[in-house]
Amino acid sequence: MDRVNKKTLDIFVADYLPPHADWKSWTHPKTGEVYEVTLSTSTAVSAADFESCFRLIEDTSAEDYKKSSDGWKPRAKKKEMQLLDLKYFLVKHNQKVEGFVSFMPTYEDDYPVIYCYEIHLSSSLQSTGLGSILIGHLEAIGVNIPETEKTMLTCFTSNAQAVRFYEKLGYVKDPYSPPPKQLRNGTKVEAAYVILSKPIER
Repeated sequence: MDRVNKKTLDIFVADYLPPHADWKSWTHPKTGEVYEVTLSTSTAVSAADFESCFRLIEDTSAEDYKKSSDGWKPRAKKKEMQLLDLKYFLVKHNQKVEGFVSFMPTYEDDYPVIYCYEIHLSSSLQSTGLGSILIGHLEAIGVNIPETEKTMLTCFTSNAQAVRFYEKLGYVKDPYSPPPKQLRNGTKVEAAYVILSKPIER
């Protein structure tokens, strides 16, 4: 995976994404408006686009973070969003980011994987099929990186809608997902998040 992450963005696109340009745009099924889809490294995302991505996370997930034991920590989240090997699919309309997915080819528990760090869409793009398409882009990259074994992601258990979305796409609870905690009275309490994964099929 180090070899993969050291490639320039142009070579990464040429090696791991379809040679046609279909992934570079998306048409809203209800409005007919065309959105631009670009791939960027974390270091190349502009300050304005970075802030838009952060605001999408805040708008869609801050409450889930606040309910967890770790809480909502904007500074730590922004630092994570700038991890060197992260890449971003940005979905833009009229030069404004309306959705994105960030991911990294990496190792998780010694398995070579494509890890989806974030996927967030503005309200106007939710329930349009775009989320499935973006996840499909990650899976396609995983197929084209020979050593990749699965696609992985973390999801709050309180976000039942998101869990159902991933399950519909074939994701299941990964063996390395944290088990429930057992309280002294014997009650089991589910972890705040679940790790989901899907094997790469070639």
